[in-house]
Amino acid sequence: MNILITGAAGFVGKNLTAALQCIKDGKDRTRSGLNIGELYLYDIDSPAELLEEACQEADFVFNLAGVNRPQNQEEFMQGNFGFASTLLDTLKKYHNTCPVMLSSSIQATLVGRYAEGEYGKSKKAGEELFFDYAAETGAKVLVYRFPNLFGKWCRPNYNSAVATFCNNIANDLPITINDPAVQLELLYIDDLVDEMLDALESKEHHCEFEGVDTVLRENGRYCAAPVSHKVTLGEIVELLHSFKAQPETLLMPSIPAGSFAKKLYSTYLSYLPQDKAIFDLKMNVDPRGSFTELLKTADHGQISVNISKPGITKGQHWHHTKWEFFIVVSGKGLIQMRKIGSDEVLNYYVSGEKIQAVHMLPGYTHNIINLSETEDLVTVMWANELFDPRKPDTFFEVVE
Repeated sequence: MNILITGAAGFVGKNLTAALQCIKDGKDRTRSGLNIGELYLYDIDSPAELLEEACQEADFVFNLAGVNRPQNQEEFMQGNFGFASTLLDTLKKYHNTCPVMLSSSIQATLVGRYAEGEYGKSKKAGEELFFDYAAETGAKVLVYRFPNLFGKWCRPNYNSAVATFCNNIANDLPITINDPAVQLELLYIDDLVDEMLDALESKEHHCEFEGVDTVLRENGRYCAAPVSHKVTLGEIVELLHSFKAQPETLLMPSIPAGSFAKKLYSTYLSYLPQDKAIFDLKMNVDPRGSFTELLKTADHGQISVNISKPGITKGQHWHHTKWEFFIVVSGKGLIQMRKIGSDEVLNYYVSGEKIQAVHMLPGYTHNIINLSETEDLVTVMWANELFDPRKPDTFFEVVE
């Protein structure tokens, strides 16, 4: 399948191209039904000959080209309607009736605050041009009205508030919010690319519009990615500040699968400057080795790493409620546990050569002993709750 992508150098174009290239190269096998051939990547500075060749050979066209920050209002129509005309005329010239996807905008609804916008009018004109083309040629046309997009590689200080906020907060630059209560409908780039790949497999999702609201409908005139998020500016900025604080607090915000927070965190990280992609952790060092907290969560405990010098015993305490996993990843050791009030000692020989997780049971005093005379013992430890110095739930008692 040969694919033409117009606007290939833009935000959506870059992400779509990367996804298609991974499929073509066999790096992504989740789309086994797609056999990607030639990728024709066309943008504003591409030679006209490329568009001619692509319109002859393409089996699918993604028209992502458009203008959203022109020098004057007239350029909206020229860039969004004019190029669409050129593209469709070139396809007709070569009698190519392959499916064509159009990236339009929610502003093409021309309702509410979008009623008089020249950008929305140009997008609406482009939509009608495509629908007329479908009626004339019988070609399959997929018109998508994008809401606000966000994700990696989106240009900050341009036309995406999320990109600007991510970039500025990551780089210690100021941001301006006039009304934190303003709500945006946001579509994550990976969700959009998934939908575009669905379209290649003729599995696109259709919709209609009630005002600016997308209503999925099997026989809808338009198409839409089925997952978007409605979030206020204030909520976005609050999340971003929590992400920025993570290297200091070690507290990982809640990022459930599929959540806006998870997608925003990935987006935020893509804007980090080089010096902030690395940060120090506080190592608590003494002659026995070291103990370092790595990561904390609000409701799933914390992870630490413990390094014990040769021959050293650590632990010798128990907990009422707290429990832990000890996971030796390097070296050889002995983990011992004894139930309080009992003389029976449970022994677990552990090694980085066979990584195992050992429960530290509530009500059992426990320790960990480095059995090596030369090698450090490295243990990853997970505790089911954050350490609270006001209520440490930790009581000294040797195992034996």
